[in-house]
Amino acid sequence: MGICYRFAAKAGAKHVIGVDMSTIIFKAREIVKTNGLSDKITLIQGKMEEIELPFPQVDIIISEWMGYFLLYESMLDTVLYARDKYLVKDGLIFPDKATIFFAGIEDGDYKEEKIGYCKVWDNVYGFDYTPLKETALSEPLVDTVDLKAVVTDPVPVLTLDLYTCTTADLAFTTPFTLTAKRDDFIHALVSWFDIDFTACHKPIRFSTGPHTKYTHWKQTVFYIKDVLTVQDGEEVQCKLDVKPNNKNRRDLDIEVDYNFQTNDANRTAAGHSEYKMC
Repeated sequence: MGICYRFAAKAGAKHVIGVDMSTIIFKAREIVKTNGLSDKITLIQGKMEEIELPFPQVDIIISEWMGYFLLYESMLDTVLYARDKYLVKDGLIFPDKATIFFAGIEDGDYKEEKIGYCKVWDNVYGFDYTPLKETALSEPLVDTVDLKAVVTDPVPVLTLDLYTCTTADLAFTTPFTLTAKRDDFIHALVSWFDIDFTACHKPIRFSTGPHTKYTHWKQTVFYIKDVLTVQDGEEVQCKLDVKPNNKNRRDLDIEVDYNFQTNDANRTAAGHSEYKMC
């Protein structure tokens, strides 16, 4: 509860300003007072875009803004607003870099379970509800993925530099290529993100990928309609399109195109999938 405020004060900050919309900030104020930090920490309830800080500029911005898939329900646009309005020239941002990665995974058992569950919509008291199948498969799954399930090398698809990026960068289209590292199947794409603190005395990075320790962000899994039978070294060409939802910028509309071509016509596939994170 406001632990970043207290860490900053303990690290030697002259004064710390914390901003939060939640009413939990009232309890955080009590904790600040209990710990004898009222003269060093000021907590303000409200939206950053709607309040005024007690100082015209700040030297450092610290924020845990990341959401699932980095950008879902993220507060990055608010951090960028604070940067542009309050951060002094050559001020610091922690963290200051974020990278989204993709890879292909073998996950046949769960995909079959999910599709199998969808089969109940084939006949609901004599009515055909199959359109709901598409809805079920268009919802990305936030869960942990076993490293052994990862079939391809990971590929970075987006890197954000918080010193220079803008809100326009939160909508992007990018091609990428997944290269199989063994003979296997690809049932889905998995995504995660890494965060960097490059301005520390010793640069620090932490990852939310399947190769590292558990985080509450887990990973995000996008099931595709086809099952791709890949061999070691073969490539799947993909294109990713991500943009904030028109009605709610915290939600995301995501589209993935994939094209897998081999000399074996039985293993060739191309498809387009649309997902909504809301």
